[in-house]
Amino acid sequence: MLSLSELVRIYLCTQPTDMRKGFDSLAAVVREWLGHDPLSGHLFVFRNRRGDRVKLLWWDKDGLVQYYKRLERGTVRFPAAAEPEARSIEVTAEELSLVLWGIDPASVKRQQRYRKAC
Repeated sequence: MLSLSELVRIYLCTQPTDMRKGFDSLAAVVREWLGHDPLSGHLFVFRNRRGDRVKLLWWDKDGLVQYYKRLERGTVRFPAAAEPEARSIEVTAEELSLVLWGIDPASVKRQQRYRKAC
């Protein structure tokens, strides 16, 4: 179970990623392809072409943490980007949880809630 602060931003990489990549290679993808700082404390999520493997990269105060999930059956589907040329999609922790559970966030009906403007 991943417990994230509301301050942590979560980015899904829209392009399939080679799951053989390790800490340094994924950090390079974050820096060069996504245009973010891998040491920012934000969470970066990657999936392979088939969608049966997912890696999460996150800076945790004193080092990079990598989570790796391999599905035995089924696939992980990321939400569609609003812009076709987008390199990443920002999602909430709740949306990430849905994605990892195999639920399409677009198919979820949300009840109206108050959100304070930032």
